[in-house]
Amino acid sequence: MRYPEELVAPMRQEMETMGFEAARTADELRGAVGGEEDGTVLVFVNSVCGCAGGIARPGLSLSLANDRVPERLVTVFAGNDVEATEAARSLISEYPPSSPQAILFKGGRPVEVFQRHQIEGTMPEAFAGLLTSAYDRHCAE
Repeated sequence: MRYPEELVAPMRQEMETMGFEAARTADELRGAVGGEEDGTVLVFVNSVCGCAGGIARPGLSLSLANDRVPERLVTVFAGNDVEATEAARSLISEYPPSSPQAILFKGGRPVEVFQRHQIEGTMPEAFAGLLTSAYDRHCAE
């Protein structure tokens, strides 16, 4: 289901304000994730759901104040950036599709995956804590 762009535009802007770049095609997503020689990349599968707006995006924002953060931040919008979303999910095919979802890549490989069930029903601070723990394990200072 594609949402009207005017509906998702504010959510895209919120991500851009945090420093995320949008990947709208499979090639853009794959290029952003990179390969073995590349560093850490956080891919966020955005959504119009309440847990994305009330928990995930605020938690992402809080997590970026950590001393260690991913070198690159990328977002795709489930339901709109269909090709890019499918490309992101194909890189973690052992996990069921989820939105929202956050995937931390290091050297082009997924090292941490956060599914909707880990976000929904929590608080932004709890989700930020999951992310910052992952950053501390995988990202350079």
